[in-house]
Amino acid sequence: MTTACLLISRRKGGRQLLLADDQSVLAKHATALFPARRAKKLEGLKKEIEIDLHTVELSELCSRFKTDIDRGLTEEEAQMRLERDGPNALTPPKVTPNWVKFLQAQFGSGFSLLLWFGAVLCFFTYGIQVAFSENTARDNLYLGAVLAGVVIITGFFSYFQENKTSKIMDSFKKMVPPSALVVREGKSVSRPAASLVVGDIVHVKFGDRIPGDLRIIESSGLKVDNSSLTGESEPQTRIPSCTHSNPLETKNLAFYSTNALEGTAKGMVVQVGDLTVVGRIANLASGVDSGPTPISIELAHFIHLITGVAVFLGVTFFIIAISLNYSPLEAVVFLIGIIVANVPEGLLATVTVCLTLTAKRMAAKQCLVRNLEAVETLGSTSCICSDKTGTLTQNRMTVAHVYYDMKLYDADTTEDQSQGTPDKASPTWWALAHVAGLCNRATFGPDQASEPVLSRVCNGDASETALIKCIELSWGSVDKLREHNPKIAEIPFNSANKYQVSIHEQQTDPHYLLVMKGAPERILDRCNKVMERGKEVPMTPERRKACDDACTDLAGLGERVLGFCHLFLDPEKYPKGFEFDTDEVNFPLEDLCFVGLMAMIDPPRDAVPDAVKKCRTAGIKVIMVTGDHPITAAAIARQVGIISPGSETADDIAKRKNVPVETINPRHAKAAIVHGSELRDMPSEKLDHILKIHKEIVFARTSPQQKLLIVEGCQRLGHVVAVTGDGVNDSPALKRADIGVAMGIAGSDVSKQAADMILMDDNFASIVTGVEEGRIIFDNLKKSIAYTLTSNIPEISPFLIFIIVSIPLPLGTVTILFIDLGTDMVPAISLAYEQAESDIMQRKPRDAKKDRLVNQRLISLAYGQIGMIQAAAGFFSYFVIMAENGFMPSKLVGLRSDWDDRDNQAVEDSYGQQWTYSSRKSLEYTCHTAFFVSIVVVQWADLIISKTRRNSLFQQGMYNHRLTFGLFFETALACFFSYTPGMKDALRTYPLRGTWWVAAMPFSLIIFLYDEWRKYMLRRQPPGGFFERETYY
Repeated sequence: MTTACLLISRRKGGRQLLLADDQSVLAKHATALFPARRAKKLEGLKKEIEIDLHTVELSELCSRFKTDIDRGLTEEEAQMRLERDGPNALTPPKVTPNWVKFLQAQFGSGFSLLLWFGAVLCFFTYGIQVAFSENTARDNLYLGAVLAGVVIITGFFSYFQENKTSKIMDSFKKMVPPSALVVREGKSVSRPAASLVVGDIVHVKFGDRIPGDLRIIESSGLKVDNSSLTGESEPQTRIPSCTHSNPLETKNLAFYSTNALEGTAKGMVVQVGDLTVVGRIANLASGVDSGPTPISIELAHFIHLITGVAVFLGVTFFIIAISLNYSPLEAVVFLIGIIVANVPEGLLATVTVCLTLTAKRMAAKQCLVRNLEAVETLGSTSCICSDKTGTLTQNRMTVAHVYYDMKLYDADTTEDQSQGTPDKASPTWWALAHVAGLCNRATFGPDQASEPVLSRVCNGDASETALIKCIELSWGSVDKLREHNPKIAEIPFNSANKYQVSIHEQQTDPHYLLVMKGAPERILDRCNKVMERGKEVPMTPERRKACDDACTDLAGLGERVLGFCHLFLDPEKYPKGFEFDTDEVNFPLEDLCFVGLMAMIDPPRDAVPDAVKKCRTAGIKVIMVTGDHPITAAAIARQVGIISPGSETADDIAKRKNVPVETINPRHAKAAIVHGSELRDMPSEKLDHILKIHKEIVFARTSPQQKLLIVEGCQRLGHVVAVTGDGVNDSPALKRADIGVAMGIAGSDVSKQAADMILMDDNFASIVTGVEEGRIIFDNLKKSIAYTLTSNIPEISPFLIFIIVSIPLPLGTVTILFIDLGTDMVPAISLAYEQAESDIMQRKPRDAKKDRLVNQRLISLAYGQIGMIQAAAGFFSYFVIMAENGFMPSKLVGLRSDWDDRDNQAVEDSYGQQWTYSSRKSLEYTCHTAFFVSIVVVQWADLIISKTRRNSLFQQGMYNHRLTFGLFFETALACFFSYTPGMKDALRTYPLRGTWWVAAMPFSLIIFLYDEWRKYMLRRQPPGGFFERETYY
């Protein structure tokens, strides 16, 4: 077998190990790994593919890819590979056509299908009536048209609201460089990055984007920004030698689309397009789906419930109608009418508007909602998997500790520098500030003198930026310091020496000042003196041990530690104008004076610890998932409370007991810190076990695939998972989560496109606000639905009594529309503005299996209790008006057939008066109007009691002014329908006497008093009592 055909594929701990010579073999193997079926393809993408492209010798790699380090590929060979393997680009996923999305908006949800079904039934009923009778009323035609109109309008709204085509792949494409400098036939030429092929030799310099996954051949101080892929905020050095078996950890690979920040390099393209690291992430992110949202599941459950009730009532009364000797046609009309009467026409619009209003309210609180249903999902969240950098932390390296005079001092890491700084009176501090400010290549941007120091833009890496900001805040102007001490010579930092040196001329002193900073152990090794209170003293073993201990302690806090030293050069040996040579060093780099240490960290945001505490109170588990180092991750986790004080990991217990960690039962450890290397071979069962037994977990050094697996593990345990992230590496997990939350400031375009919600201030504390708003909207949707469904009983019962007792129809179809799409709409929407009840953030996350949006208790309360009282109010008004006009209740029973007979112009009332057909219908329509007004009156009380589920109205108060407006609105609308001239002919509503409004008011008072008593008993009884089991919805 030739090298050109080499492919070794074997299983290793559930992963696929690939050793391939060229892109075509990899592509074929990828095809075998990822079958056409989407699920299997995704499973393949979730597995981490290990390649040997960073471990084999360059000579073998050149042989494998048939290329030459100096001459590169020939144009002919490159073109052949391009035609065979395709362009170096990301393959876009299939896009759903807009017309399909529109049809999905119109017919895709259970609610819209129910409304369409109701509309079709109305048209069908109207058609039957037209076919079999003359002078048919058009009520069913109007009702069908209104139902169709409602679903079409809300469908349009949903289409335009949700038609944000996922632009994840477009966001990835923005990261791809347009061109690259490639070696072809020994010449460096510029070519489109899409035309690169495996085996191409390319040159990159600072400012470039890496045009493919590269194996580094030569490097001159190249540093790349891998933060979007690995979460590491520090620039990463790239060198030719392999430093780690993990491709993401090794320093001899540079990845497609990452930025080169410093230096230059020469590299070989080893992977292109979809097989690059970023290509796999892109395909994973565009392929995964979070599935249905909790609110869509709840609405589907509600549709099943309401449909079941409607069909049960319809079939039941169809059978009753047949048994009462109604004709089959009349029985079918009754069946359809009852089913349609159960359809809550205005509820779909109410839910959509409530979610939209909450989304607007959240936007004002820095939470931008991209997906309406995500508003409620955040409230259902039981687990938050949070990224560290930029979300929990400030996303800026800050000096956290300063060590000098053999003492450790805390620096101020707050976002507004409100804690002040320790005493800086010691001369050693001034010496340390000089070294940190001078041995530093970072600079402040121009024209920022009036800006706060922490807000200033700097040119330089994160650590040096942190140093100059610290000096500017606590010492004085760095620019003036440098102006008074101009730089004469410099040895830049490199990974071999691990130090940086610069020499400065002092304006007030004849001595040249040599300053050095770097890794603490390297700095201490070069010092034979140490400064204490401004005086140089010998570096004794005791002092060296104290310095080493300080370094160890600071590193244990997850901080990046730098050592600082200086030396005043002898003016006789190094007079003014001395030529310092930084290549053949002609100045001392030993026997220096150690000045101190500075330790930096990306500190937590001020509001995060309190936010984590609120999450715990609300029963939400917070897990840190980061690509950063375990020590740093654990330190931040302890500072923000993700690992609470006193919590121990298995390692901590083993250390305390001085026993091997293998002997410790993991169940005894409340906290766990899991390294990404452990996850690589971990079966899903073990991951689930870790997630289940540990309350406090930190996952560190995780890859994008591992983040996705952690999210899926939490979901397998029944959690509703929210994921926060800002990098490209977070996008698959953001997309898979029940709700993905991206960062608005530091977040990449990719992460924002994958997310359902964007935090405009990048602050984890905003999530807690979102959780509270999500819980409030779920509570308020329950209240809106309870309020809306209650009027179904007084709407349905007249029709049922009409069938069973054969009385004139008490309530017409048109007046039902007035209620569902008129008087009830604004009050139902106003409940979205209701304030939270007092225990909203003390409750545990809702149990999706038990705490449903609509449950049997809500149906029981709405239909069986409050609805019955409302129906009684309507019938009382109906019988009062009939009695005042001569028809006593006993006379009405069995009167329907004569009443509706057009040919009967002499129907007698209880007093023997004769009524013509037109006069009877005028009285009937007056009763319809009175029944409608009675429902409005009792809905006053229903709206007020719907403000709370447990608290008394006197505890909650009437502070929701939109709800107060809703009360006046529905009353005004009822008056409009009743008293506006012309309504008799247009809508068949008649003006009422003032006394007929009063008939329903006692029932309204009964509803209020009954519900206050119910809630009092609910609060008085212990949890799980009778009233909670039977009436708490």
